[in-house]
Amino acid sequence: MPAKSKTGELNHRALAKHRKRFLRFFPRAFKDQRYIDWEVTYKMTAHDLWAELLNEGDYRALLASRDYEEIAGRALRVEAKTNFLFSFEKMALRDGVKSREGARTFSEGLFQLLHERGPLKERFVQWIVSVSDLPRVKSRVLSWPVVTLFPFIAQPSKHIIMKPTAMRNAAAELGYDLDYSSKPNFGTYDRLLHFSEVIKKEIADLKPKDHMDTQAFLWVIGSSEYEHLSPED
Repeated sequence: MPAKSKTGELNHRALAKHRKRFLRFFPRAFKDQRYIDWEVTYKMTAHDLWAELLNEGDYRALLASRDYEEIAGRALRVEAKTNFLFSFEKMALRDGVKSREGARTFSEGLFQLLHERGPLKERFVQWIVSVSDLPRVKSRVLSWPVVTLFPFIAQPSKHIIMKPTAMRNAAAELGYDLDYSSKPNFGTYDRLLHFSEVIKKEIADLKPKDHMDTQAFLWVIGSSEYEHLSPED
């Protein structure tokens, strides 16, 4: 296994190998129609729905009127357009925002992360606290995908989603130390954002636009979905 780097240095031989593999799947890189069909359309559908239902102005107005259940309901409509959460995470999230207090905790915490001022670390840590405070019925709602899904869909230029197995596999392949912990925390998230930015620079000639593209590139490297898929499929 390649030595892991905390400085941003990657195993460039491994990166070159996976770059070639990515281009065998998607010869026109991030403009390839198959890439758009497989990796972009559903994410952009969710992003566009978020912009329609919970843009900053509407979100702020709903908060001002204390319409927390409406905010949570709209967020769940957006989540339903994606496939990032496991069924138990979906159920835990729905249970967590079902009550008015849960919907309020969720709505205020997410708005603070997305739109309030202040260091990202403070806002992200408070968002983790908000998710951890959601009412729990059966399974825990605090997971990496739940914590990172909504900021990723809302602001892909600023945020990325953590799917732990795939991102850890990709980091290991490329010799990058995520400083991973299974419990959501800012240190690991900051490392993932940095990893994404490093990848964006390394493959700049392929013209990735934002964290949606770099997340997809890393997903091709680290997910079992692509591990068992042939570029000819």
